[in-house]
Amino acid sequence: MPSLARTSILSGIALAARVATGLAISKILAVYVGPSGYGLIGQMQGLTSILGGLTGGAFSNGVTKGTAEHFDDENRQRAIWRTAARLSLWTTAGAVVLLLVLKEPLGHWLFGRDDLSGALYWLAVALPALSANALLLAIVNGRKDVRGYVTVGVLGSGLSLAATAGLVAAFGLPGALAAVAIGPAVSVFAAAALASRRHWFRFGYLWGGVDSQPARQLAGFALMAITTAVCAPGAQMLIRDHLAADFGWSSAGHWHALNKVSEVYLSVITTTLAVYFLPRIAEIRQVPELWQEIAKVLRFAVPLAALGAGVIYAGREIVVLWLFTEEFAPMAQLFAWQLAGDVLRVASWVFAYVLVGRAATTAFIGAELVFSTTWVLLTWTLTAPFGLKGAVIAYFLNCAMYLAATAGLVRQLLAKQASR
Repeated sequence: MPSLARTSILSGIALAARVATGLAISKILAVYVGPSGYGLIGQMQGLTSILGGLTGGAFSNGVTKGTAEHFDDENRQRAIWRTAARLSLWTTAGAVVLLLVLKEPLGHWLFGRDDLSGALYWLAVALPALSANALLLAIVNGRKDVRGYVTVGVLGSGLSLAATAGLVAAFGLPGALAAVAIGPAVSVFAAAALASRRHWFRFGYLWGGVDSQPARQLAGFALMAITTAVCAPGAQMLIRDHLAADFGWSSAGHWHALNKVSEVYLSVITTTLAVYFLPRIAEIRQVPELWQEIAKVLRFAVPLAALGAGVIYAGREIVVLWLFTEEFAPMAQLFAWQLAGDVLRVASWVFAYVLVGRAATTAFIGAELVFSTTWVLLTWTLTAPFGLKGAVIAYFLNCAMYLAATAGLVRQLLAKQASR
C-alpha cells in the first residue's frame, strides 16, 4: 500500500515535470499571443475541460474507486473497465458529432470572432484520445501503481510541451488554440505504452458489453464528474466572457493567467489527493478511521498550500515576469485575494473528495451547482465597485463558503454512516 509520504515524493517528481512544462508553455503562449490571446486560450481550455469531463473523464473516479475496492477480484475489475470503456465510447462519439455540428456558433460565442472556429476541429479529433487517456490513468491509479501513474505524467508533460511549442511556433494563436486540445491528448501514447507492460492488463479487457451492476455504480460517479466538468469550467468561461465585455480581453487574459499560476503550484496537492486519497477512501470501512485520514490529509495539504501561496506572494512580481511578459504586470495586484482563496480551496477539496469517495452524489452535485453559481454572481456583483480586483475577491469569498458547506456535508454524511 503506498503511504502518503511515498505518494507525495513520487507526486513531487510528477509535479517537477508538470511545473517545468507549465512554465515553458506559459512563457511560449505569453510571448506569442499576449494577454488578449491568453484570454481566448482560457475559453478553449474551458471547453476542452467540459467535453473531456463529459466523455472519458466522467467515469474516471468510478473506475479508480471500483478498481481499488475490488483489489482481490480481477473479474470484477475487468467488468468495470469494459463497462466504462463502452460508455466512454458512446459519450465521446456523441460529443464529437455535436462539436462538429455546432462548430460555427460555438466558436463565435467562445472567441467573439469567426476566424478561430477551425480550432474546434482539432478538439473533435483529440477527444477520443483524451477519453482513452482518462480511462487508462484511472485504471493505473485504481491499481495503486503510483510509480506508473507518475511516469505517465512525466512523459505526458514532455509530449504536451513538444506539441504545444510546435503548433504555436508554426501557426500562432490558431495553433495555440489547437494545442490546448492536442497537448493533453498526446499523453495517451505514454499511458498506453505503460499499461501494455503491466501483467494485470490487456487491451482486450476493455472490449465487451456493458455490465448492469458496474454501469449503475459508474452512473453515480459520472453524475458527480460531469457536474464538476461543467460547473467549474463553465463558471470560468462565463466570468472570462464578463471580464472581456467589461474590461477587454487583456484583462480577461490577466485573470486567466493568475488562475494558471494557482493551477501549477497546487498541482502537487491535487495529484496527491487523486493518487492517494481517493483510493484510500474506498478502502476504509470504519468512520473513526476515515476521520483520522481526513485530519492527516488536512495537516499535510493545507500547510503546504499556505507555504506555496506565501512564497509566490513574496515573489509575485518576479513570478509574473518569469512566467509571462511585462504585458502581464497588472496582474501582480490581484495575487493576495487569489492565493488566500487557494488555501481555502485546498481544504475544501479534501472534504469534496470524501463526498466523491463515499458516493454522496446528491450532496456533491448540489454543492457544485450552488457554488459555481455563486462564484459567477459574486464576480458580476463585485467587479462593478472593485473592477478586476472584484473577480479575485469573489473567488476568495466563494472558496470560504464552499469550504464551510463541504465540511458540514461530510460531517452529516459520516454521522449517518456511524449510526448505522
